[in-house]
Amino acid sequence: MISQEDKKTVLKLISEACKSGARKSKAAQLLGLTIRTLQRWNKNGLLDSRKGSRAAPGNKLPDDEKTRIANVLESPEFAESNPNQIVPRLADQGIYLGSESTMYRILRDLKMNKHRQSSLPAKRHSPDPLISNAPNQSWSWDITYLPSTVRGRFFYLYMVMDLYSRKAVACQVYEYESGDLAAELITDACNQEKISEEQVTLHSDNGSPMKSATMLVKLQDLGVIPSFSRPSISNDNPYSESLFRTLKYRPEYPDKPFENLFDAREWANRFIHWYNKEHLHSGINYVTPEDRHNGRDIQILKNRHHVYQKAKTKHPERWSKKTRNWKPVTEVVLKRFKKVKQSTDTAKRAA
Repeated sequence: MISQEDKKTVLKLISEACKSGARKSKAAQLLGLTIRTLQRWNKNGLLDSRKGSRAAPGNKLPDDEKTRIANVLESPEFAESNPNQIVPRLADQGIYLGSESTMYRILRDLKMNKHRQSSLPAKRHSPDPLISNAPNQSWSWDITYLPSTVRGRFFYLYMVMDLYSRKAVACQVYEYESGDLAAELITDACNQEKISEEQVTLHSDNGSPMKSATMLVKLQDLGVIPSFSRPSISNDNPYSESLFRTLKYRPEYPDKPFENLFDAREWANRFIHWYNKEHLHSGINYVTPEDRHNGRDIQILKNRHHVYQKAKTKHPERWSKKTRNWKPVTEVVLKRFKKVKQSTDTAKRAA
């Protein structure tokens, strides 16, 4: 901070320079000052009348509330969850501590908020959408590898999910890929969900089990409409790929390969239980796939809306706009793919 004596000295030097024909702005620039600073010093008699930092905003969180939120973020219950998961879970318990942005801000202050991935998915042209507005209208399925203790040998996890609810309606682990096994899995899924003829469209990529003769004949027998990704397009089956990424990024995913088929199936069953009944899915406004599939999400989201309205009534200064949108997701969009209509001759040849 410049002292009063230094200010006097500066003004005297600039005054002498101006008397010698120099421009005041140039003289001030040489001293690292602006002409506005000199004008203020002259006007206020060298006293700095500028105001200090403005008062804290009215909606600033008190330190004790910040500490409470930090303790929740670090608690064993929420240590593995992000704010997008924590906020709705607290709302389900009738608790509102702060918004996601507030929690992320506190995480940044604690240096606990870091991105795990640096790469971004490539953008692709999107075909016309295929819309689902109820369960069991559109399914997606795929197969992923699970490592075994034998080099070069894998177990194969078959997974069928409902696009509207994100529920995994069928899951099994086998020792090899096969159209016969896939046909059995789809049959079990249709029987369990009581699927009628031409009720559901089943989307997949172009793998050999997906397009095998046995699989196509079974789909025709069940009245399931097949749908396939475009050739050489890796992200045309995004929902299943996203599900497999969730599966393999779970903290419980084993660090070591599976010893045998029984271990792989046991772990897959535990994951499906967590995914369907406990996981709050971001794509369906943070309700579980099981609740969404059975229609319970509507009441859950109504209760969350009530919690937010109550919190806003208590602290209206913390909201400049409406509260968070807790309305149910009414439509789920999958890219429209060419559906396969099998003729009788095609089915006979496949058989």
